[in-house]
Amino acid sequence: MAARDLQERIKKLIVDQRLPSGAPLPTEPELMRLLGASRNSVREALKALQAMGIVEIRHGFGTYVGSMSFAPMIEGLAFRTVAGHYRGEDSLLQLLELREAVETGLVSRLAGRLPETDLVELEALVQRMEREAAEGAGLAETDRAFHATLYRGLDNVLLGEVLEAFWDAFHRVQQDLVDVPQDPRVTCRQHREILDAVRSGDSLRAERAIRDHFANVRTRLSRMAVSHR
Repeated sequence: MAARDLQERIKKLIVDQRLPSGAPLPTEPELMRLLGASRNSVREALKALQAMGIVEIRHGFGTYVGSMSFAPMIEGLAFRTVAGHYRGEDSLLQLLELREAVETGLVSRLAGRLPETDLVELEALVQRMEREAAEGAGLAETDRAFHATLYRGLDNVLLGEVLEAFWDAFHRVQQDLVDVPQDPRVTCRQHREILDAVRSGDSLRAERAIRDHFANVRTRLSRMAVSHR
């Protein structure tokens, strides 16, 4: 039996039995019997599925349904971007454009629709960003929290995880490859504008604020790329 086919059959078993993350899978002998496959074939299939986060092998305890996180996707995005950078491609800019396309398409749906609790939290995050800027501290984690809180209002867990994956990959690669200087006052001002636009209910203004934010990052990345050539 082809390795790929065996992996698909194990995935189908998880789906058909509606097994949640953390649920135990049948033992190796049971899988061998159910799938009509050898021990080595079953083990290789499980190892491949573990690399994808679909199963988790706990040695001495058994095999369980994995967390199905986006960790493999993040690793793949980060590696592809680094490899592309060293081949002379604008791969970091391409990854930024991917984030921009997703966020720009979503923010207009949030304008005027966020609950007051989220707006209060976003206001607190912008104020924290302004304090950090005044103190000369880094803004990355507060920036990340702002975007995560903003799109939480869409009540879409999968979307939140995808955006987190893009963020992780982009910032990991950015830190590894280039030191991109920023004016923290500009960063604060742009996040304040995003919040004000969403609060006002003006979807076009919100979309424009997100585009301006990404345009600023793109300009800084482009300057760094030129200076490294």
